[in-house]
Amino acid sequence: MRPLLVVATTITFGASAAAQVASPPPSPPFDVTETTIADVHAAMRAGTLSCRQLVSAYLARIEAYDKNGPALNSIIVVNPAALTVADSLDRRLRGGGPIGPLHCIPMIVKDNFETADLPTTAGSLSLQGMIPRQDAVMVQRIRAAGAIVLAKSNMAEFAFTPYETVSSILPGYTKNPYALDRVTAGSSGGSAAAVAANLGEAALGTDTGNSIRGPSSHQALVGIRSTMGLTSRTGVAPLNLAADIAGPMARSVADATAIFQVVAGEDPSDTVTVRAQGHRVDNYARSLRRDALRGARIGVLRQAYERPTTDPEIVRVFTTALEDMRRQGAVIVDAATVAGLDEHLRAFTGSCNQFKFDLEAWLARQGDRAPVHTVAEIIQSRRFHPTIQSRLEAAQAESLPPSRNPGCRTRDEFRAWLRTAVTSMMDSLHLDALVYPTWSNPPRLIGDLNTPAGDNSQLFSPSTGFPAITVPMGYTRGQLPAGMTLFGRAWSEPTLIALAFSYEQATRHRRPPASTPPLR
Repeated sequence: MRPLLVVATTITFGASAAAQVASPPPSPPFDVTETTIADVHAAMRAGTLSCRQLVSAYLARIEAYDKNGPALNSIIVVNPAALTVADSLDRRLRGGGPIGPLHCIPMIVKDNFETADLPTTAGSLSLQGMIPRQDAVMVQRIRAAGAIVLAKSNMAEFAFTPYETVSSILPGYTKNPYALDRVTAGSSGGSAAAVAANLGEAALGTDTGNSIRGPSSHQALVGIRSTMGLTSRTGVAPLNLAADIAGPMARSVADATAIFQVVAGEDPSDTVTVRAQGHRVDNYARSLRRDALRGARIGVLRQAYERPTTDPEIVRVFTTALEDMRRQGAVIVDAATVAGLDEHLRAFTGSCNQFKFDLEAWLARQGDRAPVHTVAEIIQSRRFHPTIQSRLEAAQAESLPPSRNPGCRTRDEFRAWLRTAVTSMMDSLHLDALVYPTWSNPPRLIGDLNTPAGDNSQLFSPSTGFPAITVPMGYTRGQLPAGMTLFGRAWSEPTLIALAFSYEQATRHRRPPASTPPLR
C-alpha cells in the first residue's frame, strides 16, 4: 500500500513553474488506486502526471466498476465537462501554477449538494432534471481551490435512512465494494463506495445523524462531522437543519483534513456559522502529528455502543484499537460516563419532525427550476421509492413548525443539557477525546432490515453539535470494515484530527477492496 503522506495546504512549484512542468511521458501510467492528494501533486510537480491523465484514469474506473463488473451503482451522473475542466487546469498549471490546494483533485459530490452544471435531485425522481442556479457554498469552495466535480453520487432518498443506500433516481442498491452483498450504510453511501473503490480522490457527504460517519466506517474511510456552525449547509437539500452538517470523506486523515481546510468557515447565507467566528484554524494540517497519542487522555464512551446486540467481533477489534492507542502512549480512561443520561433520555418526550418545513423552504428557493415545491406534491407525484412513503406521510402530517412545536422545545432542552453534561464529564476526567466503535455491528446484507443495525452515531455528536471523526480500526468477518469514532468538545477539530492521524499512522488499517483492482 502506498504510504499515507501529510498534505500541505498549498502546492509549491517555485517561481519557474511553467518551465519545470513538462509534458508527461506516455508511460508509466499513474496508478490512482489508494493515491493521496499529496501523491497527485507530487506527480504533477515532477511533470509525470497531467490533470487530463488523472481524470481519465478515474473515468475509466467508473466505466469499469460502477455499472459494469461489480456494478457498485454508486454514481448517478458523471460530469460530461470533467475532461474539459482538466484541460483548463493543465493550461493554468503550465501558464502560472496551480489554482489552489485542491488543484485537479477529482471529487465525488453527494446528490443533495446543489451544482449549477449537474442535476441535483436528493436521490428522488420527484426532482429529476432539476439544475439549480448556483453551486452549494461548499461546492463553490472546493472548485475555487481547484477541485473537479467528477460525478454526483447516489444517496438514500432525501437522506432519510442511515441503514442502506437506495433511491428512486437510480435503480437498485449501492453495493459495498468490500462485499457486494452488503450495504454501504446511508445516506452518503454512494460517496463512500465511490471513494473506497477509487472512483474518485475524495468526496463530500452530509451527516444529520450518521450519514458521513456510518458509510465511512462501512467502507474503511475517514469522515469528519464538524462542530455545528463550522461548516456551511447553504445549497444542500436539508433533512433537519437542527442537525444537518456537510463535510469530507476520504481514504486518509490527511486528505480529509486538506478538504476540511477548504470548506470550513463562516458563510453569511447560513446564519448558524456565525458561531465559527474565531474558531476556524488557519492550518488544520499542523495537527497531522504522528506522536499526538502520546500522553493523550481518551475516555471510552461505553454508553454509545454497549447493548445486548453488539457484535463480539466489533468489541474484539475495538479492544485491539484501544491497546494500539495505549502502545502509542495514550492514557485510556475506561469508562467515561455521562451521568444521568438514561434518565434524561426517558424524560425526552414528544415529536419534532421539521423535514417538511426545512425542505419546502429549500424548494421555494429553487423557484420554477424545481418540478415540485411541497411534500404534498412529492407524495402526489408518486415519484419516490416505496420505502420512504411512510416518512413522507409523517412529515406531511406535521402541522406545527419547529418554533411552535413543544416536542422541538423539549429536544432543544435535552440537547442543551447534554452539551453541558458531556463537557463537564470530559473536564472532570481531563479528557482530550471520547472514543467508541462507529457501528456496533458489521454491515448488513442488502435487503436485510431485521438483524441489528448497530448505528452508534445518532446521539452524541448530532445532539450536542460537537465534532466527531471516524477512522478505520480494522475488519470483521475477514473483510468487512469497522470504524472508530473520536468525539470531542466544541471546536476541538484540531485535537481530533491529531489523534485520528496518530492512530491511522500507527495502525494503517485502510486497504483497498478486492472487487475493484487496478485496471490493466
